[in-house]
Amino acid sequence: MQIRIVKLLKRLNAQTYRKLTVPARDLFHKLPSLKARGNRPLKMTFEDEFDALVYFHLMDFDSGRHLLQALKEDDFARDVIAPEGGIEKSSFFEAINNRGLEQLTALYEALSVKAAKLLPKAHAELGDLVAIDGSLIDAVLSMHWADYTGDVRKAKVHVGFNINQGIPTRVFLTEGKADEKPFASRILDKGQTGVMDRNYQCYRDFDLWQSEGKHFICRVKDNTIKRVSRVNDVAPGGIVFYDAVALLGYKRGKRTGTMTEVRIIGYRIDGKEFWVATDRHDLSAEDVAAAYKLRWNIETFFGWWKQHLKVYHLIARTEYGLKVQILGGLITYLLLAIYCHEEHGERVSINRVRELRFKIKNEMAADANPKPRRQRRYKPIMHNRCAKT
Repeated sequence: MQIRIVKLLKRLNAQTYRKLTVPARDLFHKLPSLKARGNRPLKMTFEDEFDALVYFHLMDFDSGRHLLQALKEDDFARDVIAPEGGIEKSSFFEAINNRGLEQLTALYEALSVKAAKLLPKAHAELGDLVAIDGSLIDAVLSMHWADYTGDVRKAKVHVGFNINQGIPTRVFLTEGKADEKPFASRILDKGQTGVMDRNYQCYRDFDLWQSEGKHFICRVKDNTIKRVSRVNDVAPGGIVFYDAVALLGYKRGKRTGTMTEVRIIGYRIDGKEFWVATDRHDLSAEDVAAAYKLRWNIETFFGWWKQHLKVYHLIARTEYGLKVQILGGLITYLLLAIYCHEEHGERVSINRVRELRFKIKNEMAADANPKPRRQRRYKPIMHNRCAKT
């Protein structure tokens, strides 16, 4: 009991780490409870697992063993992050690969909604834009579920990225060779606009999304066959050279493409031509081109996520465990997005993350080595030694 109280006090003293994670902790009471299997008590509570995952991604570890070493030897990690009484290697990896997915999924969804309400929109005039793309994760040969090709193992994460607020929304994990197209409809909500590259070009999906009330801006192949019903005027001297409404996919008099007309826009940047299909008739052609250019934000996110939060340094080998790790990385990113906005009025940057890391470490060092108490100085009492004569 005394150990638990001391640990709680140390966690409360870690003010910066507490401030970073409090948006998630405020949601803990809404999550399903994490229960032990059988009569054995949990070696790691959900809060312990949450802290371990956030700390792993935040502090730039390169492996699960590196994290476990810190949980034993580093003052901050041992006193604030590690479970009460410490955690053994077998218990840690058993927990990561088998428990917490339901709770982390619920936490991620709730935190994503919370972040969307707090963060300002950078391109509100373009509507609710969601970039959609997939990213491969290098796996090991023992991960048989992560089939890719031959004797190569890869998993794939499919992500929706809120362009206006710079945060991830929905996420799905599959084997590496899985098709990306079916996930677009699952990622998008009604009224949102999916911004996608040519891998998502599919006439059936163009029809489906419109029937579902979901919008799209999707790059298409240059040689896409069009049956034009209307050509719109374009401003001379601009980047847009083509704007028309058409059915797509007609070939030799036989329609094999869209049932519903879409808008086709061609524009040119630095001598390179881009063709995009969209159902957004409310935007100017230049705005559609600008919205598609913003799709690059998800590529930047994937690169930043991999490089600075070490999301793809595996600490789990099972599909279940990798989902746990991915959700831990996404939750960490959302917490950083909220923290950087509330503390600095900025979006996430590596400079702010490094500053946060140093601040967390310095607070713990100051707590472990408090400054000596300043002693009060007293003025000496001056006695009147002059004798009366």
